[in-house]
Amino acid sequence: MRENRQANELRPISMDTRFNAYAEGSVLISFGQTRVLCTASVEEKQAPFLRGTDKGWVTAEYGMLPRATHTRGSREAARGKQGGRTVEIQRLIGRSLRAVVDLQALGPRSISLDCDVLQADGGTRTAAITGSWVALRIAVNKLLADGVLQRDPIIGQVAAVSCGFVAGQALLDLQYSEDSQAAMDANFVMTPDGGVVEVQATAEDKPLHWEQFMQLKALADQGISNLARMQLDAVNA
Repeated sequence: MRENRQANELRPISMDTRFNAYAEGSVLISFGQTRVLCTASVEEKQAPFLRGTDKGWVTAEYGMLPRATHTRGSREAARGKQGGRTVEIQRLIGRSLRAVVDLQALGPRSISLDCDVLQADGGTRTAAITGSWVALRIAVNKLLADGVLQRDPIIGQVAAVSCGFVAGQALLDLQYSEDSQAAMDANFVMTPDGGVVEVQATAEDKPLHWEQFMQLKALADQGISNLARMQLDAVNA
């Protein structure tokens, strides 16, 4: 359970933007013991369904290494198909990033965000979304500096954080030991000015009332504000 951390306090966060030398943008993001490598790759080609337009596309892939958890899991590639959880998370990441990108301004190109979980201790999807924005921002900065883009297609920031009720207390940024015991857990994908992109919330034990949900929202507001500041610090490092 939680040690040396207040109910409204994030886990120690780090963002290493120099982890990958080849991707147009990258960050190794850590939320406590959860570590996700996010890379942004720019391709001068359109998604097939956008051909004949001037719009670009931002998409994401998500995966977990075999020993990211306490026991080894088989690679999904070895099984021949992705699991439902993987597909759901990578779609969430893509939607979250596209919410703050002007696809018309991006032009007829694609940016892929690859999110590889190196170690999991809860909150892998929230770390992936938060890190993906950093990788995307770095990649787009490079396109702007090289003159490939004439105007910035990124129209805002987006980050994500988990919250939940554990033993009757509202907590921010759940680690696995807390998430596994939560009466309700929620993932908030938000902009730092309070805009909500997506919320995933589930009551595991019994229904919680709206005022309890709003307690989680208040924690998320604080967490997102802090994460947004860290994102900018990482991009400008």
